[in-house]
Amino acid sequence: MKALLLSALFSFFTTLLLTPYVIKYFKFVKITTADVHKKNKPLIPNSAGVPVTFGILIGLLFYVFIQVFLYNDFSHVTYIFAAITSLLIIMFSGFVDDLNSAQIKIDGYVAGKRGLKTWQKPLLTIPAALPLMTVMVGTTTMNIPFLGAVNFGIFYPLIIIPVGVVGAANMVNMLGGFNGLEAGMGVIYTLSLGIFSFLHGNGIATVIFLSTSAALVAILKYNFFPARILPGDSITYVLGAVVAIGAIVGNIEKAAVITMLPFIFQGMLKLYSFYKLKHFPTDMGILQKNGTIKSKYEKKIYSLTHVVMNLGNFTERQIVLIFIFIQIVFATIPFLGVF
Repeated sequence: MKALLLSALFSFFTTLLLTPYVIKYFKFVKITTADVHKKNKPLIPNSAGVPVTFGILIGLLFYVFIQVFLYNDFSHVTYIFAAITSLLIIMFSGFVDDLNSAQIKIDGYVAGKRGLKTWQKPLLTIPAALPLMTVMVGTTTMNIPFLGAVNFGIFYPLIIIPVGVVGAANMVNMLGGFNGLEAGMGVIYTLSLGIFSFLHGNGIATVIFLSTSAALVAILKYNFFPARILPGDSITYVLGAVVAIGAIVGNIEKAAVITMLPFIFQGMLKLYSFYKLKHFPTDMGILQKNGTIKSKYEKKIYSLTHVVMNLGNFTERQIVLIFIFIQIVFATIPFLGVF
């Protein structure tokens, strides 16, 4: 228990202390993008996933140090290093996407940064699954609704793991665009899944989730409204990978799916919108003179953010808090034991 808490503290303070230097450096090398929900659309450093990933990395390495040198326990070292390797690979993929921060417009409105092409994003995240596939992480038997326990055998590492990692990374990447939304929701689902893993006796999944949650709490100091650094795809890819890795290692796939239902619904909406519009719509809105944000699509809904913006006159801060509350609701369900 002490090792878990100390690992989380190391993650927190590493991210907290490293982020100001990352902000300063990214400004210097112009890794910036416009914060479109602000009056003057200031250029803000992008890719907060870099300090967050290093925070997680230090937390996990400290946990390995404690287990090996204090408890002489080598049993989980391979899995943890496989997880670290996967996170570094996927963070790099997101960082590459963040480097192209030129703004694009759809129907005359800024719709976000240019980044990688749609087909390139999942392609670049595939290598992140290889370390987990190689060490045969997880349990090949899964409980499938209406089917019960199904043993996937060799298809688990060859198919389930890569689909889980790539799918989760790109799923989390589909919801964002507001100061603190990605990190704020991330704190909730990683913390809840960490507690769930702890209650079910899985130390590896617990330390992965709690280290991530602690790093996200630290980044919120700089990412919550008004943001001094924007998340970028580097943070969303990493968070999706964390959920997939933790769920696979901890054998808590069902709890993870329930907790991440807002992102699954968002993915469905985005696919529907792509069919209707022939392009993915932006989650972002139009800043009004009174500080509220309205959807660019009026009463049409192509994203969960459009639902919230159409419900009332909300500021950016209020929109983010609404989504954090929604995430709390879904993160609570696995603990109720109704599924």
